[in-house]
Amino acid sequence: MPKQPTPEATPPQETPPPPVEFRGYRAAEADRRSGAWKVAYADFVTALMALFIVLWMMNSSRAVRQSVSGYFKDPRGYTRSLGAGPANAGESLAAHAGQIQKQLEEALRQLPEFQKLRSNVRFSVTGEGLRIDLMETEQGLFFVTGSPTPTPEGERMLSILAREIGRMSNSVVIEGHTDSRPFRDANPTSGYSNWELATDRANAARRLLHTYGMPPQQVVEVRGFADQKPLVPDAPEDPRNRRISLVVRFGGP
Repeated sequence: MPKQPTPEATPPQETPPPPVEFRGYRAAEADRRSGAWKVAYADFVTALMALFIVLWMMNSSRAVRQSVSGYFKDPRGYTRSLGAGPANAGESLAAHAGQIQKQLEEALRQLPEFQKLRSNVRFSVTGEGLRIDLMETEQGLFFVTGSPTPTPEGERMLSILAREIGRMSNSVVIEGHTDSRPFRDANPTSGYSNWELATDRANAARRLLHTYGMPPQQVVEVRGFADQKPLVPDAPEDPRNRRISLVVRFGGP
């Protein structure tokens, strides 16, 4: 019987490779279509603008820097003070505050003891106006410790401020502040506390200012804050937190 030919083995067919998918390209295309690039661009422009502002501040005058600093410390007061005005209103007001400060410092130098008191008198420009802080010492410098009675140094200081500020048209706010130590009252049932002490000292300062020539209508507000707004927040019992503050507001009454 003839031999049957052996059938040839069929070679296995190769599986085609999967299509190449360019995920990176597709993801970038999706981001472009979704507008995500706009967010990154906006961040870049914001950072660039912040850089320009910093460079401008570095080359500005001290008065302008104080004005900008005052805005960030008290933006609501700054807005009330400026109102609607020209673009350079902030600079002109800061320069005006600098002139007032210079005038007051020259007048205070008339005090024989001013060099001794100088470190306890602090001028700062805020959004509300020029702030003058009369800061206490542990022994009591401008007011008798624990009392609304001014010391002779405090009365002389306020008399000069009354004479100089009284010549201006600016309105004035008077503030009283204490440290966080509880008020030591001989009669604990009286209810007298740092709140009353702060307010009484502010009113005592107001009466002295009027006595030495400041018109009554020039003082538009008297505030007592007790220990709620310390000058040295990290040290609430620091005697510098006990102070009388006069705020010479921008503009008239």
